[in-house]
Amino acid sequence: MDATVNKKKKFKLRMPGAFVILFILTIIAVVATWAAPAGSYSKLSYDKASSELVIQQPNGGDKKVPATQQQLDNLGVKIKISQFTNGGITQAVSIPNTYQRLKQRPASLWDVTGSMVRGTIQAVDIMVFIFVLGGLIGVVKASGAFESGLLALTKKTKGHEFLLIFFVAILMVLGGTLCGIEEEAVAFYPILVPIFIAMGYDSIVCVGAIFLASSVGTSFSTINPFSVVIASNAAGTNFTQGLDWRIFGCAVAAIFVIFYLHWYSKKVKANPEFSYSYEEKKSFDKMWSVSAEEKFSGESNEVKIKKAAFTVRKKLILVLFVVTFPIMVWGVMSQGWWFPTMASSFLLFAIIIMFLTGTGEFGIGEKGVVDAFVNGASSLVGVSLIIGLARGINLVLNEGMISDTMLQFSSSLVANMNGPFFILVMLFIFFILGFIVPSSSGLAVLSMPILAPLADSVNIPRFVVVTAYQFGQYAMLFLAPTGLVMATLQMLDMKYSHWLKFVWPVVVFVLVFGGSILVAQVLIY
Repeated sequence: MDATVNKKKKFKLRMPGAFVILFILTIIAVVATWAAPAGSYSKLSYDKASSELVIQQPNGGDKKVPATQQQLDNLGVKIKISQFTNGGITQAVSIPNTYQRLKQRPASLWDVTGSMVRGTIQAVDIMVFIFVLGGLIGVVKASGAFESGLLALTKKTKGHEFLLIFFVAILMVLGGTLCGIEEEAVAFYPILVPIFIAMGYDSIVCVGAIFLASSVGTSFSTINPFSVVIASNAAGTNFTQGLDWRIFGCAVAAIFVIFYLHWYSKKVKANPEFSYSYEEKKSFDKMWSVSAEEKFSGESNEVKIKKAAFTVRKKLILVLFVVTFPIMVWGVMSQGWWFPTMASSFLLFAIIIMFLTGTGEFGIGEKGVVDAFVNGASSLVGVSLIIGLARGINLVLNEGMISDTMLQFSSSLVANMNGPFFILVMLFIFFILGFIVPSSSGLAVLSMPILAPLADSVNIPRFVVVTAYQFGQYAMLFLAPTGLVMATLQMLDMKYSHWLKFVWPVVVFVLVFGGSILVAQVLIY
């Protein structure tokens, strides 16, 4: 019997880890540059210095033309010139009917590792942010404030643990739909994960309440400037068109994700072995859990345990730590902050907390706080590298000129379709393109000038194509290793296979419910 069990375990098929998956995808991307035809559309951008439009030709070379509405009309770009001149569109957009096949640009074997290095260099801004975040966490942990605050919180929430998940998920949905919080959500794990563990939940609940909820909000973006606004601008329509549909969809999606999280968390709470990630529970708890107790030496030098006292100093440290996050959200939403500024603000608070932790009668000293910061930063090296490797895959595809070829094929695929079938195929196209171009703003400016005008030929409002772009791309981004998924799973030491088991119902919901909304829009308009 034991031999049979061991034999079964021996031959159990296991999904490789995040680094191996990305390495395999990098190789596939290199091979694709040999197999898929290379091609490109002409790209249009605005030069502030000369106040002119710049046309970048597929074969190289730039051409400047006057920045007028007539010039855009002549080019077939159905976008208001004000969107370029006032900064509404800052990236180069594709010019319709300009696709050209180019000489094949196959990547070499060297590009497998070379793209990884260059992708990591490109991601240095978010990597520095993650390192500073890790350092801040390390210092706060060294102060003992986490342990003391956790003990106080668990006493107050006993019997009502799901309320915290509910409020966190609602805030994440709002953050996603209003300002597209995605990469920034990484900052919320350190403060919330230890709390969720103490309440008896697993790693999947943590990712569900933060990453999943924020991504659902972004899927049904209402005024998100990095998604629906820039896509609407690039499509030549106003983002307020279809807003009532997106608000309705976001409300229904929020209810769905809350009920799904409640069902799963209730199961895990009742039986920890139900957890999809139960086999990683020990390593996950070791990485993220904090004890509500602290060690001290008695008179006989024996190590004793006592409850961690929640002193005024620790309360102040915890308040400073928590306040960094609403400040970050405020900066992103109203001040245009990006990762360097966010990292700077986190570093400022880390330095203040280091002074509070290192000095005084109960301080751990200069070396103690510096070591705590360095150890905290080093614990997130793996997460940072994952982001760089994912960027490397996108580099290979872009330099191989494959993305525009897929876009041109997609436009020809739906050109002769009409009605509900047209928009459902468009949803599928954006789902596939979401893997190739995981950036919401990047896919918007590349695809909208090409695909949105196709709606005119079948008498469908362009905003419906924008909505299809949102649902399709973000349904893929729940799954795509080229997006933020792998960095999130690496951060929480979760296997990709376990995440897939949890998230597939949400992907089906977005595609089916989103597809229903799209069909309804087509039939009504």
